[in-house]
Amino acid sequence: MAEDRIACRECHFVNDPDAQTCELCGSSSLTEDWAGYVIITHPESSRIAEEMNVSEPGSYALKVR
Repeated sequence: MAEDRIACRECHFVNDPDAQTCELCGSSSLTEDWAGYVIITHPESSRIAEEMNVSEPGSYALKVR
């Protein structure tokens, strides 16, 4: 479930709760303090992906603190 996961402060990618670094960008700046959830399947044709600067498919947090 999304509630159990942690988000990267750098790229907003939603990671498994036991991750030490972000699976997407490698950052170690991870947090449980995030809100909103979007799954981007085709970033090349997504306006949301463009706004979020997302180039890889995956699950992303909309707001990360």
